[in-house]
Amino acid sequence: MERILLVSATEKSRTMLSQFLTSCGVQAQLTPASSGAEARRMLVDGSFDLILVNTPLPDEFGHDMAQQAASDTLSGVILLAKAEIADSVAEKVEDDGVFVVPKPLSRVLFMQALRMTRAARSRLTGLQSENRRLQKRIEDIRQVDRAKCLLIECCGMTEPEAHSYIEQQAMNQRRSKRDIAEDIIGGKTP
Repeated sequence: MERILLVSATEKSRTMLSQFLTSCGVQAQLTPASSGAEARRMLVDGSFDLILVNTPLPDEFGHDMAQQAASDTLSGVILLAKAEIADSVAEKVEDDGVFVVPKPLSRVLFMQALRMTRAARSRLTGLQSENRRLQKRIEDIRQVDRAKCLLIECCGMTEPEAHSYIEQQAMNQRRSKRDIAEDIIGGKTP
């Protein structure tokens, strides 16, 4: 079930949007916020799959909050704006990854925006996990390089010998090269 932060100025508009989401077949856990400041606090406390901002908000228009949410989180962000100003608002926020949907809401247009937002979020999540995997790999390489330097300094090995030693120990002990490197750095071996 998706978690949606529903940011709208009045209880009445939040209820209408909630009913609209239900009528579109969206099953989600809705968290209401009545202002940009309240929404920002909620973003600090939790994560959401989608942030739906119904402009204007009582403390700001809402585009700044939407831009901040898009840049600081992996949440999909949809901004609802009056049809007369939707294009000008879109020019300001689309480069930040915010989708703008004109009001009054069209079910077809809203569902297209929702699908695109979900697809973009899925892609971002995949990129984030790939980034984490690559960061870990870089850190593993750094640890192995530190261990090689210690073997070169302390044991008089050449770089290929140090590399071979770490690989051989990893294979013999059925452990990762990083684990062996951490043992060497910690002074547990040679």
